[in-house]
Amino acid sequence: MHWLQTLDLGFFRFINLRLANPVFDQVMPFASGNGFFFPLLLLAAVLLVWKGRARGVICLLMLALIVPLGDGFVCNPLKRALQRPRPNAVLPDVRRPGRDLSVAPPAEMAPPKMDDKVSLPSAHAANWFAATMVLFIYYRRSLRFMLPVAMLVGFSRVYNGSHYPGDVLVGAILGSGYAAAGVWSLNALWQRLGRRWFPLWWQALPCLLDPKPRPDGDPASVAGSRALAPQNACKVRAPASHVSSGVPHATVDQHWLRLGYVWIAICLLARLVYIASGTIQLSEDEAYQWIWSKHLALSYYSKPPLIAYTQFLGTLLWGDTAFGVRFFAPVIAAVLSVVLLRFFAREVNARAGLFLLLITSATLLLSAGAVLMTVDPLSVLFWAAAMVAGWQALQDNAGTRPWLWVGLWMGLGFLSKYTGLFQLLCWAVFFALWPPARKHLRRPGPYLALLINLLCTLPVLIWNWQHDWITVTHVAERAGAGHAWRPTLRYLGEFLGAEIGLLNPVFFGATIWAAAAFWRRGRHDPRLVFFFSMGAPLFLAYLLHSFRSRVLPNWIAPAVLPLFCFMVIYWDTQWRLGSARIKAWLLAGLGLGFAVVILGHDTDLVKELAGRRLPVSLDPLRRVREWDKVAWVVGEARRELLAEGKPVFIIGAHYGMVGQISFYLPEAKAAVTQEPLVFYRARPTPRNQFFFWPGYENRKGQNAIFVREFGSRKQDAPPPPPDLEQAFESVTPLGVRNVLYGGQVLRRLQLFACRDLR
Repeated sequence: MHWLQTLDLGFFRFINLRLANPVFDQVMPFASGNGFFFPLLLLAAVLLVWKGRARGVICLLMLALIVPLGDGFVCNPLKRALQRPRPNAVLPDVRRPGRDLSVAPPAEMAPPKMDDKVSLPSAHAANWFAATMVLFIYYRRSLRFMLPVAMLVGFSRVYNGSHYPGDVLVGAILGSGYAAAGVWSLNALWQRLGRRWFPLWWQALPCLLDPKPRPDGDPASVAGSRALAPQNACKVRAPASHVSSGVPHATVDQHWLRLGYVWIAICLLARLVYIASGTIQLSEDEAYQWIWSKHLALSYYSKPPLIAYTQFLGTLLWGDTAFGVRFFAPVIAAVLSVVLLRFFAREVNARAGLFLLLITSATLLLSAGAVLMTVDPLSVLFWAAAMVAGWQALQDNAGTRPWLWVGLWMGLGFLSKYTGLFQLLCWAVFFALWPPARKHLRRPGPYLALLINLLCTLPVLIWNWQHDWITVTHVAERAGAGHAWRPTLRYLGEFLGAEIGLLNPVFFGATIWAAAAFWRRGRHDPRLVFFFSMGAPLFLAYLLHSFRSRVLPNWIAPAVLPLFCFMVIYWDTQWRLGSARIKAWLLAGLGLGFAVVILGHDTDLVKELAGRRLPVSLDPLRRVREWDKVAWVVGEARRELLAEGKPVFIIGAHYGMVGQISFYLPEAKAAVTQEPLVFYRARPTPRNQFFFWPGYENRKGQNAIFVREFGSRKQDAPPPPPDLEQAFESVTPLGVRNVLYGGQVLRRLQLFACRDLR
């Protein structure tokens, strides 16, 4: 092993030092990552689908499955297990062309993470050689281009000082191996399960290694697979008229329904793996509401109680971890997907239901709600459940029972988020737009639903009665009640721009187009009227509110699914009538959407694709990064102050900061259910839920660390709050601590040592 390491080091020094020249100094950083890679990747994917047809689509799907899974489940675990440091982390004379080291970044205020410092195997090499192998299986001639490019990328990783040659060699062997094994395994899985679950599609495509077999079914025609798979990897396909009677009978609609179930299972598994991976940390609201789950109540200052009970159950199952906090977000998304798929299979068709699931998965706002456990997943779930139950209640032979479910789901929606009250407005709009439905208003069903809905509001009403109706005051203030309405266009563009981006420009435009055609051509389809009524009033209400004040993009979340249902039903009808452009727009929207969703879940991929990280100001994951380092910084300051011999607690300037430190500082998490270690700054009037819990008033004579986050590096550090100086004998600035991510300043923390609480 020592001899191999010496040989590896010798080759590294030869490539990194002896081969150095100005041309390579420009070419090799470009080969490792550049801004042209991602656009070229999208172009290649489009050409592969356009020119390759079935073969190109299957090849692209293989690449999309094997390359990311190999990187996440093979390379990264091996890196963490082997812990071989990168050469630029341990060798003093490593050349790193393309890196400006003249200005050293400020010291990072936390122990460095090892994930970015480990070397074996090279993920770049593994990914490129895996892609080379997959393309070789389907297109033999691609080797002439892909192999030299993969070798160039691997060489560049050594030349740039990021890997040893052995890292690249191991990565290349691993990538080629798991790519070939992955293609063969997926084909074997299709051979075994496709025949049983999707017999009609299996008859048309019995072998994934050869998407376009010869009519005689000769397996020797499997292009590119002769050297990589046994000759019997694909069974001989009999003509359709001689298909074995052992193939189960199924309709095409059942095939789409089963494919929808497969997609739901894949998404559920992928999201659970994602939240368990630690790629992102808790958001401020998640950490804040996690503290709520330790103080269960009938309601809370700004939100109804259901989020606290959901997080309580999740952490009861999985412990006080980010996975436990977020566990029910993917589960809710899966349950909601099953409900919508079965509803569409019954009322529209299963193919449209699958397309709806794909569209929601390719929409950033809904995808984020499937991994973040805030009030929005619950609100969307119960809004959609009430909508589906409502459609069943509107049928002539439904009876009263479905209306009881409508009332219960709407009540639970209100207990999730106060936006649930808007669904009453949606029902009023529907009855106004569809006169035949008004006969139900002469029956007891709608009124029983309203009664159940009102009964569900009792916990919130009781809690507010006990606390001087503080939630009513808070919500009224946020809505601008008591202030004159002065129309402004200041927030309209911000609102529309955010919604277009988060809802996918293609699908947002398709929904607007469908709504315009719906009004222009007449409202004859009750399904379109119903779904339009369940979503448009909420969206339009917040659109009008944007003429008054700022509207956060997630406020319209419950309206998204009804409007997407409306869009899918309209365009599915047009597709059946022969519109040829719908398929192209659908593919464009899905392609754009999935690219944005993948990057939105891990913006570090931008560095892998373009060679440099996103600026912190543009990173959408800024709010869910490095909170453990923030807690570490504050914890270190507390330990230094503890050396003076007095107990020390922590005061946060923002409720989110209090939640994050309480979750990520071990000693604070351990004490959160007993005597808290972290508090919100004492205020004379309620600003958040901390006002209603015991504060630090009883800690007379103790010391504290006050922490707050403030703006850019150009901004001068502000003085401590006057009320804080009045509460303590002395307040001493401890300076500004920079918390970095990838060498960039992510957060600036200002710390104060507060001594002797009066």
